[in-house]
Amino acid sequence: MAGGNRGAATFSIFGADISLKGDVTATADLHIDGRIEGDITCAALVQGEGSEIHGAIRAQSARLSGTVHGSIDAGELVILRSARIHGDVSYDALTIEQGAEVDGKFAHRTASSAEAPLTLVS
Repeated sequence: MAGGNRGAATFSIFGADISLKGDVTATADLHIDGRIEGDITCAALVQGEGSEIHGAIRAQSARLSGTVHGSIDAGELVILRSARIHGDVSYDALTIEQGAEVDGKFAHRTASSAEAPLTLVS
């Protein structure tokens, strides 16, 4: 961040001690370690292992390792082994580590006959 210009921020962090009720919309990237009760819209999302999100997620890219209760819509989605997802998932490209739990439907976002990119990682 140059010269204290608030518009130049490229990411925001919600620490483990943060609990927020309400929707979050950001043009910046978000790193969430706390608890959010509301929908999240951002460019890129990184969710910490101990965090909880109760709401829908919409991001260009998302890397999830905590608990999500809500739908997920992401271009590039990585679900790590510690993630617990309770909701439907739509994506362009998807990577899931062995051990992750997802209770919901998967859908590729583009309506084409091409097979959706999916990577399973052990």
